[in-house]
Amino acid sequence: MSDSKRDADIRVVGATIPRGEIDISFARSGGPGGQNVNKVETKAVLSFSVDESSALDDRQKARLRDKLGNRINSDGILGLASDRYRTQSRNVDDVIERFRELVSGALRRPRKRIATKPTRASKERRLDEKKRRGARKSERQRRPKWDD
Repeated sequence: MSDSKRDADIRVVGATIPRGEIDISFARSGGPGGQNVNKVETKAVLSFSVDESSALDDRQKARLRDKLGNRINSDGILGLASDRYRTQSRNVDDVIERFRELVSGALRRPRKRIATKPTRASKERRLDEKKRRGARKSERQRRPKWDD
């Protein structure tokens, strides 16, 4: 992702989040990198304030809080980090892409389930299975033998 794309707004399902609402900071990474890990800050940490976002309406904010509640802290900030790669720029691209996918998935409305009736074959299979189970249980019973 080039610098112009990195500075562009982020399109998610139902909204466009301005790049200015997303804060990216850097930290030392625990991932691959050899001795560089100890001196170069390649880990990208993304912060997004759900409560203060102007791009999302109240319903979308509530949906994000509901779906991503375990990732949002008590201040209403959604945090993500990436230290998958050895370079800062690739980690920035990765964390932005993960953010886009995460928020898009949370904002996507689930399809309404259309209730259907069971088919005749499925009813027959269910009843056949019940009969077999009952027959198996009745075989377990001990019956006294009568001498005639």
